[in-house]
Amino acid sequence: MMKSDAHLPVISPEVPVAEQFKDAKSAVARLQELYDIAVQFLTKTFAENVTGARPDTRFRAFYPEIRITTSTYAQTDSRLSFGHVAGPGTYSTTVTRPDLFEGYLEQQIGLLIENHAEPIVIGVSSTPMPVHFAVSGEVEVPQEGALQFTLRDVFDVPDLATTNDDIVNGVDVLNEDGSSPLAPFTAQRIDYSLARLQHYTATKAEHFQNHVLFTNYQFYVEEFESYARKMLANPDSGYTSFVSTGNQVITDADAPLDVPAKMPQMPTYHLCREGQAGITLVNIGVGPSNAKTATDHIAVLRPHAWLMVGHCAGLRNSQRLGDFVLAHGYLREDHVLDDDLPVWMPIPALAEIQIALEQAVASVTELEGFELKRIMRTGTVATIDNRNWELRDQSGPVQRLSQSRAIGLDMESATIAANGFRFRVPYGTLLCVSDKPLHGELKLPGMASDFYKTQVSRHLMIGIRAMEHLRQMPLERIHSRKLRSFEETAFL
Repeated sequence: MMKSDAHLPVISPEVPVAEQFKDAKSAVARLQELYDIAVQFLTKTFAENVTGARPDTRFRAFYPEIRITTSTYAQTDSRLSFGHVAGPGTYSTTVTRPDLFEGYLEQQIGLLIENHAEPIVIGVSSTPMPVHFAVSGEVEVPQEGALQFTLRDVFDVPDLATTNDDIVNGVDVLNEDGSSPLAPFTAQRIDYSLARLQHYTATKAEHFQNHVLFTNYQFYVEEFESYARKMLANPDSGYTSFVSTGNQVITDADAPLDVPAKMPQMPTYHLCREGQAGITLVNIGVGPSNAKTATDHIAVLRPHAWLMVGHCAGLRNSQRLGDFVLAHGYLREDHVLDDDLPVWMPIPALAEIQIALEQAVASVTELEGFELKRIMRTGTVATIDNRNWELRDQSGPVQRLSQSRAIGLDMESATIAANGFRFRVPYGTLLCVSDKPLHGELKLPGMASDFYKTQVSRHLMIGIRAMEHLRQMPLERIHSRKLRSFEETAFL
């Protein structure tokens, strides 16, 4: 169809009219149809016009959207933290990659229809689809200045006005048409993160699993690959493949994997299971900036849980190298989330995650009850943004650490937990003490004891066991109401 604006006539693809659906599967099929029409149109027109003079028309396609209007409050189980809108009104969200989010969309739409006894409407939104996201992987988009015309004069480009975290940050935001948000992220925000994930992790978004482990130590990567190969060798394990950096996929336990000549910033590995029910391991390296970057983008995939299993400094003289620290609170001195999540905001421990981690420690170490306290301490973890904090005047930092009752210190855990709280992704932390700087045991070569080495080898297995326990739990139990505010989006 051809429209006109104040500048160039606009050509858009023909699309089906908006239609009501009472079946989630059919609704997602229509979302896929609308999405495919937009992507194919933009890919075709871009390929035809990428060379030569500026076209005398503008090409525009739109994201599909989900919309519901209800005049009643949902009659739902009060224990359910998602699947229903806050009250009467109109709610909508734009959608991208229905193929990637098929299971998620069917589940969320199905709950919405069931809980409100109202149909949902699938149609085309008023939000243009940026050409960069439409042609990703199909046609290379040249940099600004490489074309004979300005790209944004002919195609839509990413718009930061609709690529933000206003919804999850609790900003009082309405869509342009006055409807309320139905989901925590807009389509453009999701597309932006999907592109970033490929860049930072060197693996495609479709490989990510619903249970994510973060680490800051390369040893865990080696242990993870070893465990993955054992699972692939066991036909009853339920795991189907292992994906390494560079999208290398193996299904045979003995298949070789190449080490890329250039590793990505955050090497990522996936032990895959049907329905994305496997485990993803991300080596985020050191520092809160990396921790925030990784979780900012993985959050759009709506994982069921993420856990930090890294190293920390033990702050108590009674701790030994290799002891475990189970965080039940966080002292946030990382600062990277201060503008999004004020430091006065509490980050609560989540009972389901805490229990899963404690049970996993007991299972792997074969200790329980009072004996378990010999190797694991529960308490506050402090996260800082200065790796060499020990070199400063210690009176200030040490006093704050003591007042907070902190038992461990690192540079990532509070960031990951805080972003989990912000994005409504269940989170937890189990760390391994690698040094005790306040007690003369610095992280130096040759200081690791046999006990420490044994515990490190167990640590990743504890994280895996915890995730396997959480996988058995119903989704509505894992997604705690603690993560939901007064007026939440219906979608997780």
